[in-house]
Amino acid sequence: MLSKFSAAALAATLSLAASAAIAGAGDYAFEAVNPQMKKGDDVTLSVRLTNKQTGKPVADAVIFKTRVDMAPDGMAEMESAVAPLPSKEPGVYAFRTDLPMAGRYQMTLSVKVQGEPETVTGNVIVTAIK
Repeated sequence: MLSKFSAAALAATLSLAASAAIAGAGDYAFEAVNPQMKKGDDVTLSVRLTNKQTGKPVADAVIFKTRVDMAPDGMAEMESAVAPLPSKEPGVYAFRTDLPMAGRYQMTLSVKVQGEPETVTGNVIVTAIK
């Protein structure tokens, strides 16, 4: 028979295990560091990846798919090339891209986060101004 202390410890352990089991790709959020920037070639677009549960930045994610297009303005076929840049702070991922005209651009990312079995996919919208 379990003592009250042992039963409480067991309940806490099971609760932690259950919360870890329901963690998933939806526990992460992407955010544009600068949601508004000047249009042009060789623009640096920086995206912050955070863990929603802790609010902490997620460093060392492996980014394996990126896309920048004008889908928010109904022009998804207006796609720009994307090239990764070195990160200057943990959890912030920078990319070189072209934003050739004023309007809204969507960056879509697919990443692997260490310890997370699911692919984390999300997008951010930035506005290019004149």
